[in-house]
Amino acid sequence: MDRYIYPALFEPGDVDGYTVTFPDLPGCITEGDSIEEALHMAKEALELHLWGMEDDHDPIPEPSVPGSIPIAEEGAFITLIEAYMPLIRDELANKVIKKTLTIPKWLNDAAESQHINFSHVLQHALKDRLGVAQALERESK
Repeated sequence: MDRYIYPALFEPGDVDGYTVTFPDLPGCITEGDSIEEALHMAKEALELHLWGMEDDHDPIPEPSVPGSIPIAEEGAFITLIEAYMPLIRDELANKVIKKTLTIPKWLNDAAESQHINFSHVLQHALKDRLGVAQALERESK
């Protein structure tokens, strides 16, 4: 599914701000020092939580009807938060990870003397070896 909308429970903090939970998604919790920050954090938490569930192939529950969620604390409220997953999937699929590799010193010295970007060369070589460089070129045309 590409678009999810879940009710979020905003509860006022002890001093200021809000704690945000998603009753349908145990463990999906965040907070913000203001309503604006709490809304922003709620969207981010929902997107990351759902992405993790998708990545783990966990079943994603149907969202509750907002009016069916009890509000026990004064000043608390329910609002709907939307997660549009194609953008999140693309962003997380392209996140950078650090790899450690070993090469001979002479090769390292020669490459550094030519100001070669090791990451760029490795990415290019891996794409070529896996045949994804050609696929990416075809997609961009």
